[in-house]
Formats: sequence, C-alpha cells, structure tokens
Amino acid sequence: MARSPRVTPAELEAARGRLVPDVAAPGLRVLFCGINPGLLSAAVGRHFARPGNRFWPVLHLSGFTPRLLRPDEQDELPRYGLGTTNVVARASARADELSDAELREGGDILRAKVERLRPRWLAVAGITAYRTAFGDEFGAKKARVGRQDLTIGTTRVWALPNPSGLNAHWTVETMAEEFAALRAASEA
Repeated sequence: MARSPRVTPAELEAARGRLVPDVAAPGLRVLFCGINPGLLSAAVGRHFARPGNRFWPVLHLSGFTPRLLRPDEQDELPRYGLGTTNVVARASARADELSDAELREGGDILRAKVERLRPRWLAVAGITAYRTAFGDEFGAKKARVGRQDLTIGTTRVWALPNPSGLNAHWTVETMAEEFAALRAASEA
C-alpha cells in the first residue's frame, strides 16, 4: 500500500469536525459504514485513510475487490457495487469522542440515506457504534457481529468488526472471514 500523504499536526487538528464525502450511489450491492472519519481521513478527504486501518486490506482479502485498493482509489468502489459512508459525519481523533446522542442521531440520518439509496446490504463496521446508533428500538442493543434481523426498507444489515488498528480483538484474517461471509450473502 502506498504511504499516506504527509500531514502536519496542525493540518490534523484543522481537520477536526470536517466531513468526508460519501462514496455512494443508488442500488449498490453493499454500502459500508464506518463509525466516523478520523482526522487523517478528514485531512486527506478519503475514507479509512490511516495506515493502521485494516479496511482496505480486509476488503481485498475477503474477495470484494480483485486487488488491494488504496484510500485514494476509493472512487473505484462503485465499480464493484460498493460504497462507503459513516454513522457520524464529523471527524474526530477517536470514535470514543462521540456521544451516544450523536451516534443515535447519526443512525437516524443513516437510515434515511439507506432508504434513499437502497443498497442491498448496509454493513456497519463497528458493533458498539451499531448497537448505540440503532438501539433498543431496532433490537440492536445485544447485537453480535454478523447478519442482523434489522432491515431498512429492503436493505438488509450486517454488523462488522471495526477495522481500526486499535481494535485488537480482531485480526486481519478473522475480519476477512467475516467480510467474506457478507460478500457471499451479498452475491446470493
């Protein structure tokens, strides 16, 4: 993978609260949803841009893409029927900077987006954020990684592990297995 662009500490701090545009289109096979952009992602305007983030390698290892894409190639995702968005649009240094209220509001916005775009699957990368964003009202409080009972219109929902390098509970290999299970379901 190519090195990430050089960004100064001042540029990172200036990216706090900035938005990263969705890579999405109507009728995608899978719309991947991160928790929120990190500061590097916001500074460079690319999803999952931090070098330690495992989204791009796992996406490839699971068979969603024929080669390892770089964050600066995110606009190729729709070619594969894929897209990416976030539960909360604003960038922060860490996801734990987000309040539960912010995640619930983000869940409402995400549901409206999914109803408009109608992907076959919504894949939320981050089980804790998924539980908070979709809460008791949608039976998500006790959700586990995998296929969910929740549907949004005709869109089915899958909860994935958070690909952040800070998530030590999952390896690249075990994440790739879960992403591959979603890929197989999305191709059925």
